[in-house]
Amino acid sequence: MVKGWHGWFGTFNGVVLITVIVLPLAVLAVWALARRRRAAGTTSAWRTSLADVGIVYGTIPWVWMIMLPGDQAGAVPGRVTVVPLRDLFTIFSDGGPLTATVQVVGNLLVFAALGFFAPLRFPALASVPRVLALAAGCSVLVETAQYVLRLDRVSSVDDVLLNAAGAGLAALASRRWWRDTPDTPTDRRPQPAPAAGC
Repeated sequence: MVKGWHGWFGTFNGVVLITVIVLPLAVLAVWALARRRRAAGTTSAWRTSLADVGIVYGTIPWVWMIMLPGDQAGAVPGRVTVVPLRDLFTIFSDGGPLTATVQVVGNLLVFAALGFFAPLRFPALASVPRVLALAAGCSVLVETAQYVLRLDRVSSVDDVLLNAAGAGLAALASRRWWRDTPDTPTDRRPQPAPAAGC
């Protein structure tokens, strides 16, 4: 029974399967939130609901996977690399192009959903530098947790850079929708100057 639970919650394949299985629940959550917000008179209820669920559904599985312990978790001390790009060069030289590509793409996707949906949901984050800062901060927290919990993983500055870059690229992909972010107060928008003599 323990092995069965570990197969679901303690492996990459298990996390992927769970993510696929709960997709209908995520869709249902978007619908339920949107319906409740529309009933309350919230503008753009569908969009805000999709953003809320998208941030959670698109981020938690990736963070879950990178927090899975290695084979020697708890038995070996945490490892840290702070020299930018060193790990990337090592992966490309030792692991080969395929392994390196999978690693890089995976790191780019960790906070991509956050980068895509956060500016749409929160007007204060409708800026690529702010999204980069948010993703970098979240990534530093994850890398620190890997080190403190001794998960037999390398806490690398390259992971932080890739995680932030993925969020920034995703933010750029959603930038065309930032201007009509529903939570932007209308009274803060520039008002035309009154006509002379009125």
